[in-house]
Formats: sequence, C-alpha cells, structure tokens
Amino acid sequence: MELQVKNNKGEVVHSIQASDAVWGADPNNAVLHQAVVAQQANRRQGTHSTLRRMDVEYSTVKLRAQKHTGRARLGSRGSPSMGGSVAHGPHPRSYRQDLPKKMRRLALRVALSDKLRENSIIVLDGLKMDKPQTKQVTEIIKGLGLKGTTLIITSATDQIVIKSASNVPDVEVLAAPLLNPLQAVKARNLVITEDAVRVVDSIWGEKS
Repeated sequence: MELQVKNNKGEVVHSIQASDAVWGADPNNAVLHQAVVAQQANRRQGTHSTLRRMDVEYSTVKLRAQKHTGRARLGSRGSPSMGGSVAHGPHPRSYRQDLPKKMRRLALRVALSDKLRENSIIVLDGLKMDKPQTKQVTEIIKGLGLKGTTLIITSATDQIVIKSASNVPDVEVLAAPLLNPLQAVKARNLVITEDAVRVVDSIWGEKS
C-alpha cells in the first residue's frame, strides 16, 4: 500500500510503501470493540468498596416495638434500610479481561485501517526539535488543518516532542511501539511520522 507523506505545511512531498496487513485490514467492529472494552477494563483499579452489615457496629437493640405503633417495623440501626450499611454494594474485585495476542494485533490493524479509510491519518515527513517549543507543535497542527483531538506518533519516545505538546490542548504524543487500539480510536486525528510508519509495519506488519 502507498501512503502519501506531507510536510509541516500539509503539502504532499512524496509517498512511501506501507504494509497492507496494517493499513488495509478489513473492517471488524466486533474485534475492535472487544479490544477497546478490555483495555478500558484493565485500567480500572477495582478498589471501590461499601460497608456490609457485618462491617458496621451499631446497637442491635430494636428501635421500637414491632406492633401497635402504626409505624413501619424497624430492627437494628445497622440495617441497610436505616442507612447503616449497603445492601449488594460493590466490593474490591478485578475487572481484568485477557485477549489473545492475535486478537490484540488484529484490533490495532483494524483501528489504523479504519482511520486511513476515514482520511484521519497524516504521515509527516519528519518531526525533529532541538528544544521544547510549543509554538512549533501549534504551527504543525495549524498547517495540517487539523481540528479535534490529535495523537502524534513518533518512532520512539521523544521527550522534547512530548514536552512541546504538553501545553497544546487536545494533543498527545505516543511512541509507535506503545500504540494500542484504544489510543488509535480515541483520537480524531493521527499524525504519524515516516519513521514511525516503518516501526509500526515492523511490529504489526508480519502475518500472524
């Protein structure tokens, strides 16, 4: 597959060959949805907890007579109806969902292919900075005519680019080896450097 490469001003400068397996995968909403849900579930801490009846300490003396008061029957102050404990409340648990390796790989391929079909991916000829500079990132976003959330994908972790984009609203930076279906789906636009495309192809391009 051939991908067009643009410069910082949005002008097409040349094209590169990319893996069909990564950028030309068939739509598969079921796999993509399952992968995104699993990734979101794995991020949950699962530390929420409520007090059960055995966890509270209140007097067990009956609050009033069972009959002849004309009012509702009441038992212990620690009962859920009195607000002393919580019935069927949440307790610490693991929300982790495991996905087969092939399914995770396929989900990312589907996510990137869907973005490409939507014309939401821009391949950048390069992104090199000598020092952190927010203005340069802002000019790139403006030059490419991007609106909405944008994910910049570099070939490796680049602290200078990360710091430069840290103050730009709705812009995040991620290294290509750390790319995942959730990040790819969440961002409206993907800006990936030419070197990062080669890294992505080398990791997820082979058949599996």
